[in-house]
Amino acid sequence: MMGIMRLFLAARKHALWIYWSLLTLFLSSCLAYALLGHNQSLLTKAIFLPAGTTSGHHQIEIACDVCHDPMNGIKQEACLSCHGDALKASEDSHPRRKFTNPRNASRVELLDARLCITCHREHRPDDTHAMGVTQPNDFCFLCHSKIAEDRPSHAGLDFNTCASSGCHNYHDNRALYEDFLTKHLNEPNLKENPHVPLRNSGEVFGARAQNPIVPLTSLDADARPYFKDMQSYLGTIEDWESSAHARADVNCLACHSVMQADSEAPVWRDRVDYSVCKDCHEETVQGFLAGKHGMRLAQGLDPMQPSMARLPMKNNAEDPLTCNTCHKAHRFDTRQAAVQTCLTCHDDAHSRAYKLTKHFRLWEEEISGRAPEGTGVSCATCHLPREVHKQEDLDIEAIQVQHNQNANLRPNEKMIRSVCMDCHGLGFSIDALADQRLIENNFNGTPTQHVKSLDWVEQRLKQCLKENTASTTTEPACGDNKTTHLEEDRR
Repeated sequence: MMGIMRLFLAARKHALWIYWSLLTLFLSSCLAYALLGHNQSLLTKAIFLPAGTTSGHHQIEIACDVCHDPMNGIKQEACLSCHGDALKASEDSHPRRKFTNPRNASRVELLDARLCITCHREHRPDDTHAMGVTQPNDFCFLCHSKIAEDRPSHAGLDFNTCASSGCHNYHDNRALYEDFLTKHLNEPNLKENPHVPLRNSGEVFGARAQNPIVPLTSLDADARPYFKDMQSYLGTIEDWESSAHARADVNCLACHSVMQADSEAPVWRDRVDYSVCKDCHEETVQGFLAGKHGMRLAQGLDPMQPSMARLPMKNNAEDPLTCNTCHKAHRFDTRQAAVQTCLTCHDDAHSRAYKLTKHFRLWEEEISGRAPEGTGVSCATCHLPREVHKQEDLDIEAIQVQHNQNANLRPNEKMIRSVCMDCHGLGFSIDALADQRLIENNFNGTPTQHVKSLDWVEQRLKQCLKENTASTTTEPACGDNKTTHLEEDRR
């Protein structure tokens, strides 16, 4: 009897192990499918995130496969697919080729800068500093420990201050190249004719048009057959008639029609998305998708909502962010989008202070017609800057708005060339962006911080002139920089 009992218990124990193994295998399979399968559960991904993500990536943190390869870890090409163009445009101060050069092999042993994740690792909130950097703040020391020997002005400076005192940042130092500083020494705080470049999309569109552009009126609208309600139709057409689209000969069906595979005639669609805008505004849409407003759409996720932001937003801001969130259909009023639409959502100290500033008063003067176009300063003036794009097929350059609103914010020295120097001198611009108090009150006043970069350059120039005066040999002109970075922009 005891033997039978032992056999029974052994069999039951064996069965339990089988059941446990099968259950473990089943749950593991479910988890793997949920995380990596084609129909991944977004909730499951959110639950199993290893830790919080940075402010730059938190919107797309559940799109794990964008950055992760289950077999090979973090994908380097994923970083470059989003940030590669920006690095090229910034003339990256530390390009990968610098560290693949055999002469720098010893430096790679100290800091393997060939890989983005060496300095930027996600899901490590306790180790993450400004700009998503997960290296210690004094990491510049690893390669530049003897900088004071080459630059006596740097003697005694703490390596923790390299990137936090308005001086350097790792990838883009264009605002502080010595030849650039030399060129813009002693500029006035406010330039003689402060203004931003004027958009010329209409001129570019007209130059490309095969036929003369004829502005349209409400009588030309081709949408009437698709509206059941006359009042709604009249309101829509009134907005459209006053828009740049009507002035550019763009009728309703140009945006609201789609060809079906089983039909020779276009089919009307009530709602359109950014893919329609892209047909005519490709570079603009690319910028939008690269920034925080559109990055979720770029990864096939639902649009961003203000509640997802880590900056303070107004409690009643609820509209998902698409092109039409800021450019209300069908008027597409860029002036409305430039200020009021921004303040509909943003509720941080910088945004709240804007209407108390001289910049806002200049904006009011412009939109009222009392001041020339381009002399006002809106939210978009600084955060959606005008860029000059060469057109290979045209004799004119296109001045377009960069819709990646994050492109010149991190680090904020990027604003110096693209925005600040349209109106202000270089020294004033550097100091203003180094003054956190001034940033918070939206530049309502003058800087209380001072970055010594221009002072050091001026001292070096004076020393060079003194040495050349005393020398009997021919020396290079002071201020010449054999390693100068060519300025191919409008500066």
